[in-house]
Amino acid sequence: MEEMGLPELTSEQMEKLCEIAEQAAREHILSKLTSNRISSLDVTIDTEGTHPITVSVDVRVNLVRNERSSDVDKLVNEATKKAFMAVEEYLRTIACESRK
Repeated sequence: MEEMGLPELTSEQMEKLCEIAEQAAREHILSKLTSNRISSLDVTIDTEGTHPITVSVDVRVNLVRNERSSDVDKLVNEATKKAFMAVEEYLRTIACESRK
């Protein structure tokens, strides 16, 4: 990300980054599973530093008792990737705005 010319992030930008990443992961999970099949869905976004920034994404899905986990691990990995893609897109937007 450093090659993007990313400025030091404000606390508001950090908060928005976390919200965007969480929303992307949740939307992906819920686009593949209906909410009545999910016992719990936890998405945790952690950030460290502001320049450079390190982002960690943790997605956990538990299905209701009678539900078979057809490919929950694959779905969690996809959701994690979607979260990171959303983070990258947001950071690119910030980098572009800082060049103006």
